[in-house]
Amino acid sequence: MTANQIRQAFLDFFASKGHTIVPSAPIVVKNDPTLMFTNAGMNQFKDIFLGEAPAKSPRVADTQRCLRVSGKHNDLEEVGIDTYHHTMFEMLGNWSFGDYFKKEAIEWSWELLTEVYKIDKSRLYVTIFEGDDKEGLPKDQEAFDFWKAFVPEDHILLGNKKDNFWEMGETGPCGPCSEIHYDNRTDAERAKVSGATLVNADDPQVIEIWNNVFMQFNRLKNGSLQPLPAQHVDTGMGFERLVRVIQGKQSNYDSDVFSPMIEFIAQKSGKPYNAAALPGDADWNTAVAMRVLADHIRAVSFTIADGQLPSNNKAGYVIRRILRRAVRYSYQYLEFKEPFLNQLVPLLADQFKGVFDELYNQKDFVQKVVLEEENSFLRTLEQGIKKFDEYFESVNQSWIRTGPSIGGDIELLFPGDRTFELSDTYGFPLDLTELMAREKGAKVDLVGYEAALQAQKTRSRAASAVDTGDWVTLKDEDTVFTGYDETESIAHVTKYRKVTAKGKEQYQLVLDKTPFYAESGGQVGDTGELVFPDGEVVYVTDTKKENGLIVHYVDKLPEDIDDALTAIVDKERRNNIMNNHSATHLLHAAMKQVLGTHVNQKGSLVNADYLRFDFSHFAKVTEEELAEIEAIVNEKVRENIALNEQRNVPYDVAITSGVTALFGEKYGDFVRVITFDETFSKELCGGTHVKATGAIGYFKIIAESAVAAGVRRIEAITGLGAEKYINEQTRLVYQVKELLKNPKDIAKSIEGLLEENARLKKEIEKGILEKSSGLKDELAKTAEAISGVNFIAQKVELPNADAIKNLAYNLKDIVPNLYLVLTAVIDGKPNITVMIAENLVKEKGLNAGNIIRELAKEIQGGGGGQPFFATAGGKDINGLPAVLEKAKGFIA
Repeated sequence: MTANQIRQAFLDFFASKGHTIVPSAPIVVKNDPTLMFTNAGMNQFKDIFLGEAPAKSPRVADTQRCLRVSGKHNDLEEVGIDTYHHTMFEMLGNWSFGDYFKKEAIEWSWELLTEVYKIDKSRLYVTIFEGDDKEGLPKDQEAFDFWKAFVPEDHILLGNKKDNFWEMGETGPCGPCSEIHYDNRTDAERAKVSGATLVNADDPQVIEIWNNVFMQFNRLKNGSLQPLPAQHVDTGMGFERLVRVIQGKQSNYDSDVFSPMIEFIAQKSGKPYNAAALPGDADWNTAVAMRVLADHIRAVSFTIADGQLPSNNKAGYVIRRILRRAVRYSYQYLEFKEPFLNQLVPLLADQFKGVFDELYNQKDFVQKVVLEEENSFLRTLEQGIKKFDEYFESVNQSWIRTGPSIGGDIELLFPGDRTFELSDTYGFPLDLTELMAREKGAKVDLVGYEAALQAQKTRSRAASAVDTGDWVTLKDEDTVFTGYDETESIAHVTKYRKVTAKGKEQYQLVLDKTPFYAESGGQVGDTGELVFPDGEVVYVTDTKKENGLIVHYVDKLPEDIDDALTAIVDKERRNNIMNNHSATHLLHAAMKQVLGTHVNQKGSLVNADYLRFDFSHFAKVTEEELAEIEAIVNEKVRENIALNEQRNVPYDVAITSGVTALFGEKYGDFVRVITFDETFSKELCGGTHVKATGAIGYFKIIAESAVAAGVRRIEAITGLGAEKYINEQTRLVYQVKELLKNPKDIAKSIEGLLEENARLKKEIEKGILEKSSGLKDELAKTAEAISGVNFIAQKVELPNADAIKNLAYNLKDIVPNLYLVLTAVIDGKPNITVMIAENLVKEKGLNAGNIIRELAKEIQGGGGGQPFFATAGGKDINGLPAVLEKAKGFIA
């Protein structure tokens, strides 16, 4: 069976058992503060397990794309090294929401594996939860008895809490689980050692393929277990491992899920792939690198297709880190010095066409983003190599020496803090730094590196630490959102909890009815008031979604929390937000009209002050195009087009009507359609909007810029904000006219001033150079010969650092064996320059970078540079004479 046939057989099997087949959720998680990425098939059903949302179908099955590279479930460092871990993987899963439980789950998993897939029964082992006395949990005898109907007892193994009690995280849904493992060893190996002893023992050929989780509990903040409202089944089968087993391969990477990609990489690199390579073999690193590329391109491509661009923070940083790990392997071990990873995107898109079309439909865009990231990181690698060389030259005299080694040699340790700086600031990988240090006869101070790394992690944890309490439930009621129709509602608090972050205590409230819009789809959450009958007012500072709940953020709990309240949205702020959100829809439509239908939203922010719209486009938007876009939007504003809002429209009906949907968004079976003129703007949207476009008032674009490869950004303002902006710009124009004595042509007058300014600057620079040249000859005469070194130390009167640098280089050209120290006062601050002839650097070990750091102490400053030239600045002008005195000490 091919991989595609295996996947389809799974879905067909569970469809025959009454399951609804649902699409994969996006790999990028929204509206769940506990997750950045979907790391298990159950993520999209979490609110159902918690009883916070009803199940649309009691039985569901799907194939879910998942990512495990951060937090508790982190497989990144194993990827490529072993044969069965991946960053992005598919999770085949079937679920029961309060319907069937252990009996059916076990029977069907056995039927599918042994009767449909024809897997050898003698090679299968199952585990069940052995119980845990500390938790007061008994052995899962029920699962054991069901398995006995199919599996010999010596193939039913007891597992501890670590392996057989599945938990989403520190809190949340959990329960005992029953794993199915496959022994992939040869018959001879199986005869020698029982597979039962290798289950969950990290043997690469005895692997878990399926996990049946029986959701029974919710783990609370205090560690206790609370029974869930209903019992559920959550199963997950690793697709890549399953294909390997059915196709009789020794590695996931040998199956047709990965083999086409690896064959392509091998062909393009000109290096053969040896799947049997072991650590220490000549081709081990090559094999690892090919597996890393074949795996990582999946994670990178699907997250970009789902709307997450590489960046320097949060989820974007994780993706950039994965991408750079792949580029580093291709650069270091496959010798790709030019971008290559992006060439895998079309191959991957074709492979998943018909399965996950999100990638195929955006393959050109995704490839462009990957290409730009590769170019950027290859430049970073070059910078890192140069920086390493600089560090090696500038600090090796002060390196720690470990003392005599066994061979009597002295070992040099490249400083750990420098290694960490290369990694953290320049993205330069540790093992590459180690390799380059070895080539220069040194080692990396790993203890120092680890200390710097841990210090950063500690700072990061302290900055992001959030202590979230358990929900206290007052009423078991769902929330009704009324915000599309009103901004005030009579409501009750149904649940609340305490949250502490950065030393500040807050509370989160859930109401049975609320007009407050929760942050979603780029639109910020509402703020406002909760007013109680006794006159108490509790201010709502933000509103967010979490697992289907609308959560109101407040700084205090109401005195009488059980009383009825009036939830009042800040109406003026809401109106400004609506103006900007509706204007965003008009902007999107106008951009498609002006720039082309390839334009798609890649991100947005809509708040009360302005709107920000990120979109796919591969060139800077010209001023003429911006003006045309702005004109179209304002024309639609003046037309005062009435809002056509349709709620609860079947998704398929909406899509076939020509509505614009966004990649990376998970839509339900029923959607809301927002239309401003059937022929102009029609989008799926859950946000709040103006009743007619005239309310927007006026639309003004204030910025256009690049965000990432193939992604541009427009920022704009509307209504009162646009009016204030135009008034301010008009005022500035009047001020400029007055300063220029009211010329007829302002632009021409300013152009003349700029030309005059440039001419005067050139004259000043010429004068400075002439003065510098004159100083050169005077200073050369002051050279003092000391031990074969021509020493010059003087204070000079020059206006900028460039003039001093020019003087230093001129002196170097005419004074042999030069050791030069110049001091100056530039813009009221002390400045030091050190220049040393290259032959003195090599012959006498003089180093301008080391010297400048010592001299800078006299002026309460710091500096650095290269061995032959360095500069420093500081705070204390009075220390400059001491600098000149101290300078001679380095050669005396």
